[in-house]
Amino acid sequence: MRPVRAAVRAVVATTLLALAASVLPAGTASADSIRDREYWLSSYGITAAWSTTKGAGVTVAVIDTGVDGSHQDLTGTVVGGTDVSGVGSPDGQRPIGEDPQHGTMVASLLAGHGHGVDAGVIGVAPEAKILAVSVGFGVGSTDSDDQIAKAVRWSVDHGASIINMSLTRNTLDWPTSWDDAFLYAMKHDVIVVAAAGNRGSGTTEVGAPATMPGVVVVAGVDRNGKASFDASSQGITLTVSAPSEDLVGAGPGGGYFSWAGTSGATPLVSGLLALIRASHPGLDAGNVINRLTATATKAGDSIVYGSGLINAQAAVTATVPAVKADPARDLAEWIRLNRRAAATATPVPTPTSSPSSTPTPVVSAQSPFGKVLPSVAALRDLGVPLLVYGIFAFLLVIVVRGARREFERNRRK
Repeated sequence: MRPVRAAVRAVVATTLLALAASVLPAGTASADSIRDREYWLSSYGITAAWSTTKGAGVTVAVIDTGVDGSHQDLTGTVVGGTDVSGVGSPDGQRPIGEDPQHGTMVASLLAGHGHGVDAGVIGVAPEAKILAVSVGFGVGSTDSDDQIAKAVRWSVDHGASIINMSLTRNTLDWPTSWDDAFLYAMKHDVIVVAAAGNRGSGTTEVGAPATMPGVVVVAGVDRNGKASFDASSQGITLTVSAPSEDLVGAGPGGGYFSWAGTSGATPLVSGLLALIRASHPGLDAGNVINRLTATATKAGDSIVYGSGLINAQAAVTATVPAVKADPARDLAEWIRLNRRAAATATPVPTPTSSPSSTPTPVVSAQSPFGKVLPSVAALRDLGVPLLVYGIFAFLLVIVVRGARREFERNRRK
């Protein structure tokens, strides 16, 4: 097998960026060796959780570069889809863009079912269903930000209870169109999951949608459960961590890829959320997320690991007290405070040449000798009083000395 090479580049669209991954060319990994490479299945309690549920009845939207539903590990899994870029297929199953394999890899880690006897990729929730929503990062007739907003709304309207977004805008802020779309999802009890991004791909800090309140943000760790330097970004908005290194996924046309990045960690968490929703169908989004975080294995600083490493078995079986958390309320409050503040902020006047509209700073008159002598203003404000006091003191000294001499003359007599 050839060494891993960087074949999936960061794809910029206006300000939107698909997360990078390191991949092997399709077909270089044999299907019967794939399952053995999925170390996270046992290490993170996923196979143990399958004795409770495999995610049946849950639909997850994968907003990405398209999902090849004809792959042997995904047949029957993709139950719907659309294209919002204007260049993909109507069902979202034709991979598009410069990283066409990205969406299929993501979907396989989330809900792949493998094939044959223990061959191929099996996802965290192998009985969950996928909606394929293809977006074009830098391609298509629609602005990239608008594509995401439209994709989120479409996913909600077509039955998704979880939305996977293995992408980042690479900026802390986001357009107002996302306010409405993401709030629409959260008000419909849909959980949005987003990648933290990868330092190795230029994302030095977590960017939107991973900066948005109410969004589940996924950081990445290596095989030993330690924070990944290249395959994860860090920040205060992290929710949980999952493996982002030495991953393997299914690619378009029946192939397999080795890869790394929070693009791969994100569907592992989305798959776990599907298991939680399937095993606890009465829970709202806030309590589903709380079950995810409350059962995570503590690992270190929250800006590096969030609440910790995912623990699938505990997430579906542990007793977790109910909470009143509401992602929609969190985002709505942020919008109320921040968008209103931005709208009502006093505008800074634009400097012009008009003396009446351009404030002129008041400065002290300068001494003609620069900084050697005090300024005129300083002489006026400080020198005059000192002069008065000096004269008074001089006269006082003369009076005192005169009185003393007179006293001495009288004493000698």
